[in-house]
Amino acid sequence: MSSRMSPLLPLGLAALLLAGCAGAPPAPAERPTVEPAPPPVAAVPGVGVEERDWLPPLFSGVEDEAHYYISRLPDRRFVATYGGEEHPRPWYIAAERLGQIGEPAIPLLAARLESSDEYELMLALYALMLASQDPSLMAATGGDTLELGSVLDPRHNAENLALARAWWQRQGWRWE
Repeated sequence: MSSRMSPLLPLGLAALLLAGCAGAPPAPAERPTVEPAPPPVAAVPGVGVEERDWLPPLFSGVEDEAHYYISRLPDRRFVATYGGEEHPRPWYIAAERLGQIGEPAIPLLAARLESSDEYELMLALYALMLASQDPSLMAATGGDTLELGSVLDPRHNAENLALARAWWQRQGWRWE
């Protein structure tokens, strides 16, 4: 029986191969190439990278994210710009993200109020002001947010620090 099937075997294989080729999908159409976007305009030489270029690959939770941005507060290169070429303004990535994180970032920011680096202190104060405006925290505090005078100017750190410490005296018990 095997001697009769052996001549048919090559013919069967050839038929299967031809059928497989005939049913192959057409080649995909060629996609147009997309030019990468130019880097953002920097207000300061060496500054102005996109925030996505700074992100670690994975955060396992909001606490990891908050710790990451806290560690980036003193980094003067960790900024981007906005406002276009005519009116470039610095975007302090770490401070803005900590402000968006809100209430979970507050104890970490309060610990940075003792920083001797005036740049880091300026950003910690600003981020703390933003984080204190977390809607769930505002509901719990009856709207008691940290209100600073002039922000993002280290010349006002002393007066802003006094305001932040007073706010922390009123609300810090929440994180102890």
